[in-house]
Amino acid sequence: MKKILLAGKAILGAGLIMLSLNSCKNENKQEDPKEVAENANETKFDTIDSKEDDSEFLVDQAEINLAEIEIGKLAQQKSTNPEVKKFGKMLVDEHTKSASEVSALAKSKNFTLPASLTEEGQDEYKKLNEKSGVDFDKKFADMMIDGHEKAIKKLEKASKDATDEDVRLWASNNIAGLTAHLEHAKMLKQNLDKK
Repeated sequence: MKKILLAGKAILGAGLIMLSLNSCKNENKQEDPKEVAENANETKFDTIDSKEDDSEFLVDQAEINLAEIEIGKLAQQKSTNPEVKKFGKMLVDEHTKSASEVSALAKSKNFTLPASLTEEGQDEYKKLNEKSGVDFDKKFADMMIDGHEKAIKKLEKASKDATDEDVRLWASNNIAGLTAHLEHAKMLKQNLDKK
């Protein structure tokens, strides 16, 4: 009987050690800020799908703003092309303004937003940072075209489909600005391709 009791305690002890080691291992890996925000919103609005969809849109917008600001700063630091530097500064200025608007709108709706660059944003930043000279400038222009095309599609969808009137209005009001960024990026790419 003592042996069975002792064996049971040993197994229980080993199980507890494994659990604590496993939880320590998981603490080191930080969750992606976008996933954290989406999970928080999902929990808050689990029974209200319309709010969950609107919160996902604002999470996406926050993610886009954070990425554009960091990439804009990188363009100002690394590029030797004055037009690329100027475009980078415009990105930082306008997406900082947009980030502030998205943050205020999200706060008024009780939505949680990512507070730092997502894993995908960090990967894109690293890929761009590895380039230099004209290769950097061309990669930057390609990223800006691709990123703004995707962002405009999200804005157009939200301007029609968002259930919250404030979210729908904000999306609608920001299509023109991002379209201007896209056209600017396309002109930049044309000029860079001539080199």
